[in-house]
Amino acid sequence: MKYHLFIDESGDPSLSSINADFPIFTLLGCLFENPAYQEICVKIAELKKEFFGSEHAILHSRDIRKCEGVFVKLFDLEVKAKFYERLNSILADGKYTVIAVGIKKQEFIEKYGKIADDPYELSLSFLLERAVMETDNGKENTMHIMIEGRGKREDGTLQKRYNRLLDNGSSHITPERFKKRFEKMEFRRKKENDCGLQIADLCAYPVSRHIANPDEPYPPYDIVEKKFRRGNNGSFVGYGLKIFP
Repeated sequence: MKYHLFIDESGDPSLSSINADFPIFTLLGCLFENPAYQEICVKIAELKKEFFGSEHAILHSRDIRKCEGVFVKLFDLEVKAKFYERLNSILADGKYTVIAVGIKKQEFIEKYGKIADDPYELSLSFLLERAVMETDNGKENTMHIMIEGRGKREDGTLQKRYNRLLDNGSSHITPERFKKRFEKMEFRRKKENDCGLQIADLCAYPVSRHIANPDEPYPPYDIVEKKFRRGNNGSFVGYGLKIFP
Protein backbone atom coordinates (compact mmCIF):
# COMPACT_ATOMS: atom_id res chain seq x y z
CA MET A 1 0.00 0.00 0.00
CA LYS A 2 1.16 3.51 -0.82
CA TYR A 3 0.62 6.03 1.96
CA HIS A 4 0.80 9.82 1.98
CA LEU A 5 1.69 11.69 5.17
CA PHE A 6 1.05 15.44 5.12
CA ILE A 7 2.50 17.48 7.98
CA ASP A 8 1.72 21.04 9.03
CA GLU A 9 2.03 23.09 12.18
CA SER A 10 0.03 25.42 14.38
CA GLY A 11 1.73 27.95 16.59
CA ASP A 12 5.36 29.01 16.87
CA PRO A 13 8.04 26.43 17.78
CA SER A 14 10.42 29.08 19.10
CA LEU A 15 11.29 28.92 22.80
CA SER A 16 12.70 32.44 22.89
CA SER A 17 9.26 34.01 23.23
CA ILE A 18 5.90 32.64 24.32
CA ASN A 19 2.48 34.05 23.50
CA ALA A 20 0.66 33.88 26.83
CA ASP A 21 -2.67 33.59 25.00
CA PHE A 22 -1.51 30.65 22.87
CA PRO A 23 1.56 28.96 24.42
CA ILE A 24 1.17 25.79 22.35
CA PHE A 25 3.07 24.41 19.38
CA THR A 26 1.42 21.58 17.47
CA LEU A 27 2.80 19.47 14.65
CA LEU A 28 0.10 17.41 12.95
CA GLY A 29 0.15 14.74 10.27
CA CYS A 30 -2.71 13.42 8.15
CA LEU A 31 -2.05 9.88 6.95
CA PHE A 32 -3.89 8.70 3.83
CA GLU A 33 -3.94 5.51 1.84
CA ASN A 34 -3.58 6.50 -1.81
CA PRO A 35 -7.17 5.81 -3.04
CA ALA A 36 -8.74 7.69 -0.12
CA TYR A 37 -6.44 10.65 -0.75
CA GLN A 38 -7.51 10.93 -4.38
CA GLU A 39 -11.17 10.84 -3.35
CA ILE A 40 -10.96 13.64 -0.80
CA CYS A 41 -8.93 15.86 -3.15
CA VAL A 42 -11.72 15.67 -5.75
CA LYS A 43 -14.23 16.81 -3.12
CA ILE A 44 -11.97 19.64 -1.93
CA ALA A 45 -11.56 20.89 -5.52
CA GLU A 46 -15.34 20.83 -6.04
CA LEU A 47 -15.82 22.79 -2.79
CA LYS A 48 -13.38 25.47 -3.92
CA LYS A 49 -15.01 25.86 -7.34
CA GLU A 50 -18.48 26.05 -5.83
CA PHE A 51 -17.70 28.78 -3.29
CA PHE A 52 -14.73 30.64 -4.78
CA GLY A 53 -15.01 29.98 -8.51
CA SER A 54 -11.63 28.27 -8.80
CA GLU A 55 -9.90 25.20 -7.43
CA HIS A 56 -6.78 27.34 -7.01
CA ALA A 57 -8.10 28.94 -3.80
CA ILE A 58 -5.86 27.78 -0.95
CA LEU A 59 -7.64 26.64 2.22
CA HIS A 60 -5.71 28.23 5.07
CA SER A 61 -7.17 27.99 8.56
CA ARG A 62 -6.23 31.50 9.66
CA ASP A 63 -7.50 33.16 6.46
CA ILE A 64 -10.79 31.28 6.76
CA ARG A 65 -11.26 32.27 10.41
CA LYS A 66 -10.41 35.91 9.67
CA CYS A 67 -12.39 35.97 6.37
CA GLU A 68 -9.33 37.30 4.56
CA GLY A 69 -8.40 37.08 0.88
CA VAL A 70 -10.82 35.01 -1.17
CA PHE A 71 -12.58 34.10 2.08
CA VAL A 72 -13.98 37.64 2.40
CA LYS A 73 -17.14 36.04 1.00
CA LEU A 74 -17.59 34.36 4.36
CA PHE A 75 -18.62 37.68 5.92
CA ASP A 76 -21.98 36.72 4.42
CA LEU A 77 -23.27 34.56 7.27
CA GLU A 78 -25.47 32.45 5.01
CA VAL A 79 -22.56 31.65 2.70
CA LYS A 80 -20.33 31.02 5.71
CA ALA A 81 -22.78 28.52 7.22
CA LYS A 82 -23.08 26.61 3.94
CA PHE A 83 -19.31 26.61 3.43
CA TYR A 84 -18.57 25.25 6.89
CA GLU A 85 -21.29 22.64 6.54
CA ARG A 86 -19.74 21.36 3.30
CA LEU A 87 -16.16 21.57 4.54
CA ASN A 88 -16.93 19.86 7.84
CA SER A 89 -18.79 17.11 5.98
CA ILE A 90 -15.79 16.47 3.72
CA LEU A 91 -13.37 16.36 6.66
CA ALA A 92 -15.67 14.13 8.71
CA ASP A 93 -16.36 11.66 5.89
CA GLY A 94 -12.77 11.47 4.61
CA LYS A 95 -10.74 8.34 5.31
CA TYR A 96 -7.50 9.38 6.98
CA THR A 97 -5.69 9.07 10.31
CA VAL A 98 -4.47 12.01 12.35
CA ILE A 99 -1.28 11.92 14.41
CA ALA A 100 -0.49 15.08 16.36
CA VAL A 101 2.14 16.21 18.84
CA GLY A 102 1.43 19.19 21.07
CA ILE A 103 4.20 20.96 22.97
CA LYS A 104 3.26 23.02 26.01
CA LYS A 105 6.07 25.50 25.62
CA GLN A 106 6.19 26.96 29.13
CA GLU A 107 6.19 23.53 30.77
CA PHE A 108 8.79 22.38 28.23
CA ILE A 109 11.14 25.23 29.17
CA GLU A 110 10.61 24.70 32.89
CA LYS A 111 11.51 21.01 32.56
CA TYR A 112 14.24 21.05 29.90
CA GLY A 113 15.36 24.65 29.51
CA LYS A 114 15.48 26.89 26.44
CA ILE A 115 18.50 25.08 24.99
CA ALA A 116 16.76 21.72 24.84
CA ASP A 117 15.81 19.99 21.57
CA ASP A 118 13.96 22.18 19.12
CA PRO A 119 10.21 21.55 19.61
CA TYR A 120 9.68 21.15 15.87
CA GLU A 121 12.40 18.54 15.47
CA LEU A 122 11.30 16.68 18.59
CA SER A 123 7.68 16.69 17.44
CA LEU A 124 8.70 15.38 14.03
CA SER A 125 10.43 12.39 15.66
CA PHE A 126 7.39 11.57 17.79
CA LEU A 127 5.08 11.91 14.78
CA LEU A 128 7.14 9.76 12.42
CA GLU A 129 7.51 7.02 15.03
CA ARG A 130 3.75 6.75 15.29
CA ALA A 131 3.29 6.86 11.52
CA VAL A 132 5.58 3.84 11.20
CA MET A 133 3.71 1.99 13.94
CA GLU A 134 0.36 2.75 12.30
CA THR A 135 1.42 1.35 8.91
CA ASP A 136 3.58 -1.51 10.18
CA ASN A 137 1.22 -4.39 9.42
CA GLY A 138 3.73 -6.81 7.96
CA LYS A 139 3.19 -5.68 4.38
CA GLU A 140 5.56 -3.81 2.08
CA ASN A 141 3.97 -0.41 2.68
CA THR A 142 5.71 2.79 1.63
CA MET A 143 5.10 6.35 2.74
CA HIS A 144 5.64 9.65 0.94
CA ILE A 145 6.07 12.50 3.45
CA MET A 146 5.22 16.08 2.56
CA ILE A 147 5.85 18.92 4.99
CA GLU A 148 4.83 22.56 4.85
CA GLY A 149 8.10 24.37 4.05
CA ARG A 150 9.22 27.12 6.43
CA GLY A 151 12.38 28.41 4.80
CA LYS A 152 15.70 27.17 3.45
CA ARG A 153 17.50 27.09 6.81
CA GLU A 154 14.58 25.57 8.75
CA ASP A 155 13.91 22.97 6.05
CA GLY A 156 17.59 22.04 5.99
CA THR A 157 17.58 21.49 9.76
CA LEU A 158 14.53 19.23 9.52
CA GLN A 159 16.08 17.29 6.66
CA LYS A 160 19.11 16.59 8.87
CA ARG A 161 16.84 15.37 11.67
CA TYR A 162 15.02 13.10 9.24
CA ASN A 163 18.31 11.75 7.91
CA ARG A 164 19.47 11.02 11.48
CA LEU A 165 16.30 9.06 12.15
CA LEU A 166 16.96 6.95 9.07
CA ASP A 167 20.60 6.43 10.01
CA ASN A 168 20.26 5.93 13.78
CA GLY A 169 16.61 5.15 14.43
CA SER A 170 14.89 6.27 17.62
CA SER A 171 14.20 4.80 21.05
CA HIS A 172 11.20 2.94 19.58
CA ILE A 173 11.97 2.42 15.88
CA THR A 174 15.09 0.84 14.36
CA PRO A 175 16.83 2.47 11.38
CA GLU A 176 15.78 -0.49 9.24
CA ARG A 177 12.08 0.07 10.01
CA PHE A 178 12.34 3.76 9.16
CA LYS A 179 14.19 3.10 5.91
CA LYS A 180 11.81 0.33 4.90
CA ARG A 181 8.77 2.54 5.37
CA PHE A 182 9.74 5.99 4.14
CA GLU A 183 9.95 6.58 0.42
CA LYS A 184 11.05 10.23 0.63
CA MET A 185 10.40 13.50 2.44
CA GLU A 186 9.49 16.58 0.45
CA PHE A 187 8.93 20.23 1.37
CA ARG A 188 6.19 22.26 -0.27
CA ARG A 189 4.95 25.84 0.06
CA LYS A 190 1.34 26.90 0.56
CA LYS A 191 1.25 28.55 -2.86
CA GLU A 192 1.72 25.11 -4.45
CA ASN A 193 -1.89 24.38 -3.50
CA ASP A 194 -1.26 20.89 -2.11
CA CYS A 195 -4.57 19.34 -1.04
CA GLY A 196 -3.13 17.16 1.73
CA LEU A 197 -1.20 20.00 3.36
CA GLN A 198 -4.34 22.13 3.39
CA ILE A 199 -6.25 19.36 5.19
CA ALA A 200 -3.41 19.08 7.73
CA ASP A 201 -3.52 22.86 8.22
CA LEU A 202 -7.27 22.77 8.83
CA CYS A 203 -6.84 20.03 11.45
CA ALA A 204 -3.85 21.53 13.28
CA TYR A 205 -5.42 24.68 14.72
CA PRO A 206 -8.38 22.90 16.40
CA VAL A 207 -5.94 20.54 18.13
CA SER A 208 -3.79 23.42 19.39
CA ARG A 209 -6.87 25.21 20.61
CA HIS A 210 -8.08 22.10 22.44
CA ILE A 211 -4.71 21.61 24.14
CA ALA A 212 -4.71 25.24 25.27
CA ASN A 213 -8.35 25.18 26.41
CA PRO A 214 -9.44 21.54 26.87
CA ASP A 215 -12.72 22.43 28.62
CA GLU A 216 -13.85 24.87 25.93
CA PRO A 217 -16.19 23.31 23.31
CA TYR A 218 -14.96 23.68 19.74
CA PRO A 219 -16.85 21.68 17.05
CA PRO A 220 -13.95 21.49 14.54
CA TYR A 221 -11.89 19.66 17.16
CA ASP A 222 -14.66 17.09 17.58
CA ILE A 223 -14.21 16.16 13.90
CA VAL A 224 -10.44 15.81 14.25
CA GLU A 225 -10.67 13.79 17.47
CA LYS A 226 -12.58 11.05 15.65
CA LYS A 227 -9.67 10.73 13.21
CA PHE A 228 -6.90 10.26 15.77
CA ARG A 229 -4.84 7.09 15.65
CA ARG A 230 -5.90 4.81 18.50
CA GLY A 231 -4.37 2.00 20.49
CA ASN A 232 -5.86 -1.44 21.01
CA ASN A 233 -7.64 -0.07 24.09
CA GLY A 234 -9.47 2.49 21.93
CA SER A 235 -7.65 5.48 23.44
CA PHE A 236 -6.04 8.12 21.25
CA VAL A 237 -4.00 9.68 24.09
CA GLY A 238 -0.35 8.89 23.44
CA TYR A 239 -1.22 7.08 20.23
CA GLY A 240 -2.78 9.72 18.00
CA LEU A 241 -2.26 12.72 20.24
CA LYS A 242 0.93 13.12 22.26
CA ILE A 243 1.07 16.13 24.55
CA PHE A 244 4.58 16.91 25.76
CA PRO A 245 5.85 17.22 28.39
